[in-house]
Amino acid sequence: MSELEQGSIKDHGHLRPDQIPEDEYFMDITRVVGEKGTCSRGRSGCVIVRKGKIISTGFVHAPEGSPSCDQLEEHQMRTITKDNGETTQHCMRNCCAELSAICSAARQGIKLDGATLYTKMTPCYVRHCAHLIVSSGIKRVVCEKHFHDAKLSEELLKNAGVELCYLEDTIENYTADKNEK
Repeated sequence: MSELEQGSIKDHGHLRPDQIPEDEYFMDITRVVGEKGTCSRGRSGCVIVRKGKIISTGFVHAPEGSPSCDQLEEHQMRTITKDNGETTQHCMRNCCAELSAICSAARQGIKLDGATLYTKMTPCYVRHCAHLIVSSGIKRVVCEKHFHDAKLSEELLKNAGVELCYLEDTIENYTADKNEK
């Protein structure tokens, strides 16, 4: 699959809508949901599905009452130093898309047991998205791409019996701002 812009729908060619593979269908929706994101560094979306029906969605955004990166035109970057000395950068102002979708379901009293979660890249470990997925009862995670720092999340999900699938074998790398090249 060629590189798609956030919010774009994959061209499924001659396929009728009912012939599009379910994972690709829900990933298309995930990309569109991500357009609501309020951080230019990563406009990720998340869709949670059970029995072929969407039960919750989420996108990257600042907590209610807090200004977003887009509003402030800056990121709240933090450097995380791993045990091996390697460092990674994370914008801490926003809620991740997975957190947003899981919290939205909780506020509405929707159980997530056995659900499938669709997201742009491997759920993060540092901000606890992978932990929330396991704790909420989600049993399958479908990612468009690998997160550049996915090892701990992949181990956590595997050890908890959560199936992890990737639609592409590519890695999502971040700059300080996705608008920078």
